[in-house]
Amino acid sequence: MPRLFNRNFIVGVTGSIAAYKAAELTRSLIRDGANVRVIMTEGAREFITPLTMQALSGNEVHIDLLDTQAEAAMGHIELARWADVVVVAPASADTIARLVQGRADDLLGACVLATKAPLFVAPAMNQEMWAKKATQDNILTLSERGATILGPDAGSQACGDIGAGRLLEPDHIVQAIADTLTTGALAGRHIVITAGPTREPICPVRYISNRSSGKMGYALAEACLNAGARTTLISGPVNCEPPVGVELIPVETTRDMFDASLSAAATADIFIGAAAVVDFRPESVSKDKIKRGGASSMDLKLIANPDIIATIASGHPRPQVVVGFAAETHNIVAYARAKLQEKALDFIFANDVSDQAIGFDSELNGGLLISRERETPMDVTSKLVLAEAIVAELSQSLDAL
Repeated sequence: MPRLFNRNFIVGVTGSIAAYKAAELTRSLIRDGANVRVIMTEGAREFITPLTMQALSGNEVHIDLLDTQAEAAMGHIELARWADVVVVAPASADTIARLVQGRADDLLGACVLATKAPLFVAPAMNQEMWAKKATQDNILTLSERGATILGPDAGSQACGDIGAGRLLEPDHIVQAIADTLTTGALAGRHIVITAGPTREPICPVRYISNRSSGKMGYALAEACLNAGARTTLISGPVNCEPPVGVELIPVETTRDMFDASLSAAATADIFIGAAAVVDFRPESVSKDKIKRGGASSMDLKLIANPDIIATIASGHPRPQVVVGFAAETHNIVAYARAKLQEKALDFIFANDVSDQAIGFDSELNGGLLISRERETPMDVTSKLVLAEAIVAELSQSLDAL
């Protein structure tokens, strides 16, 4: 699997003689599995043409902040939301200063301000410009704000000087980014998570569903990303913002989730079934809205949906670790252990949803992580902190295999 598989990269190209190397950077990112969209400043277009970058990236090059067609759909915000990673390479001294100031009067600056994605900055300039205190202060400020500074390299420069200021070679930039994004306990692993409810239609207006908010599943996805994993999130209809970097597969019905889960689990190291799926669906769905009329009751025949997690746990190939969830109101441990055994799971997380403090839609959760050998209590805390504790346990179990 390519290191940067399905990651969305914005490559910001600025006015530097090293702009031509952005072409090779784009090629290298795509070879590593990334999707690339390029933003070029006015200065960059003096050194390399947008047509070149378009041909290499396979996407239209973005140039103007005030492009009336793009901004009709808030183009700079759309770009900022699309990005999993922003890399500015080459980053001129002027661009670095503008980023520090928070300038948003060009498309690149506006996107950097608007995105939640991690920022990588690869400086390229004359060695005297690089050495100046103003530039060094700006680099320090960007670093303190969370940007990762890549380089510069040292050597001969286009102006004839010799010293620090050369753009890192594109392959080295890609390697540094990949190393940053793929460190952690689950680096190199593929984790598949289901989250949220499913919906089963009765008619075009009504459906059967449940109260799941999806928050726990989304927290698990964020924790897996933080641990360096390639993370696929298969989500029913929720109001949660997917973590930056996740591969999101939206679904609605249990059968939709079943199909997506089986496909994704074929390459998964861990499968976490955190979704609250609807176990039964109407045998037939009315094509028209069902009217009440004068009826005092309605018969609805339900049939069983496929059992997602049991199918995956008994499948071939099977993920190394399969984790289920048991949201119960009583006999928590007994019901969870029975589910663990019946569905051939490796772990099951059990919690008491009758407790309003940790029930559906709460920001908190707690319970027991149960395996065949032991029960690990998980104190009530935020769902992200809990997710990180669960992920730490799962990564240890992988290491022990």
